[in-house]
Amino acid sequence: MGYALGVDLGTAYTAAATYRDGKAEIATLGNRAAAIPSVVLLREDEEVLTGDAANRRGVTEPDRVAREFKRRVGDTTPIFLGGSPYSAETLMGKLLRSVVDEVSTREGGTPDRIAVTHPANWGPFKKDLLNQAITVADLSNVETLTEPQAAAIHYSDNERVDPGDVVAVYDLGGGTFDAAVLRKTATGFEILGQPEGIERLGGIDFDAAVFQHVARSLGGALENLDEDDLTAMAAVARLRQECVDAKEALSSDTDASIPVLLPDLQTEVRLTRTEFEGMVRPALVDTITALRRALRSADVEPDQVKTVLLVGGSSRIPLVAQMVGAELGRPVAVDAHPKHSIALGAALAAGGETDKSGAGAAAAKTAAGAAAAGAAIGLGAGAAAAAPGGPPTGPIPGSGAGGAGEPTQPVPAAAGAGGAGGPPASGERFFQDDAGAGPPDGDGRRRRVGMLVAAAVLVAALLVGGGVLLASGGGDDGGNTDTTTSTEEPTTTTEEETPQTQQRSPNTTRAPNTTAATTTTTATTTTQAPATTT
Repeated sequence: MGYALGVDLGTAYTAAATYRDGKAEIATLGNRAAAIPSVVLLREDEEVLTGDAANRRGVTEPDRVAREFKRRVGDTTPIFLGGSPYSAETLMGKLLRSVVDEVSTREGGTPDRIAVTHPANWGPFKKDLLNQAITVADLSNVETLTEPQAAAIHYSDNERVDPGDVVAVYDLGGGTFDAAVLRKTATGFEILGQPEGIERLGGIDFDAAVFQHVARSLGGALENLDEDDLTAMAAVARLRQECVDAKEALSSDTDASIPVLLPDLQTEVRLTRTEFEGMVRPALVDTITALRRALRSADVEPDQVKTVLLVGGSSRIPLVAQMVGAELGRPVAVDAHPKHSIALGAALAAGGETDKSGAGAAAAKTAAGAAAAGAAIGLGAGAAAAAPGGPPTGPIPGSGAGGAGEPTQPVPAAAGAGGAGGPPASGERFFQDDAGAGPPDGDGRRRRVGMLVAAAVLVAALLVGGGVLLASGGGDDGGNTDTTTSTEEPTTTTEEETPQTQQRSPNTTRAPNTTAATTTTTATTTTQAPATTT
């Protein structure tokens, strides 16, 4: 069975999710974690490494590795890997290709549809560069959507969001910040106003602040290291990762210890949550200001917002929820795995498009089935409508008039009940043509033409079916024998036919208003019946 894929190409980390059987699940891309670092490395043999492998090898080959290149999208200055120039969108394309290949290997096949996200404040120029990255990845059947839209889609999949509800998205990721206001519609989410963002603010900047705190605590020991000493550089890379781990630990603990294992120094540096919050608070104030600008642009007051969605890995910082809630006075919702919410929303978006296509195909198949068996259904409905006792309460057999042959033209509703019924349950106007859709006191000539057309189609059906006996009483009693015949024949109504048959039943309640039209049809049918019997 096919599946859809959603990809969140982040500045610091890249995540993906699959959608199958109405459920979205995060895809495992790395060896030890679902998300992978957004890192690309070019080996000497020109093989391209991405993710964890590129991150590990980049410690010893820093001139061949590229990180945080999403921030460089639109920058005309090339990024050099091993002396070869690359654009940021080319590197994004290579990372995207590796993600799709990894998921395809794990899933046993390529995805049917792919959705790739991008920041909401990207304009046409950067969106076009993203499309170029998709071209570099050699992918087809790919759609793009904004990260806030993906986050809102994922939220609405877990919580009730009614059409008309307004939600705000506060997306503090690894390298960028986005703020957007969205309204739920019948088909998804629309962005209100102009999204706001800070392109160079995110988790990697907070990591750098922690690293600088450690560097100051070591009294210049890091500055004295030899940059050509691979052992020393590996130790520095390990220290940077320890700073990242400490930052994440402070989301659930009040302090953390950062081990320092340099060639000539082994110690640890303690960092408290209060100290860390002091480092990041000024930047968080800027994000709140951007969120307020997004609300003003959308012409939405804070009290009109149902909730504020906190997404992105850095939104797990406790101070973020405190500041957003205090500033706006609205409830905040933090995803259990904020790094994954955008990828999951993208997968739902891709899967939803797949479902819509499937529904459209099913509707087309139903229409084709109805067209193929229309005359048989029409006669069965007409006979049952004429029977005493009111309209039928269940599916009406369609084999009473079809015989061995299968008509290829649908019968207008006038041939069955002589009046206009309500719209079909399926929403398709299979039998509502001009000949039978008008009210009983409408254009009589158009109705009579419709009756003649219906009679001609009925005669053709009888000739093709052959040997079907029709007995007609005319007037108010007409159709009793037809009803008996229809009941005794084997039921051949298919699943596709049932909606059309059910649609015709309400028309029978209007038969008293169209006695003349019904009598005309019955009389025409009775005149032709002996020829069929002969």
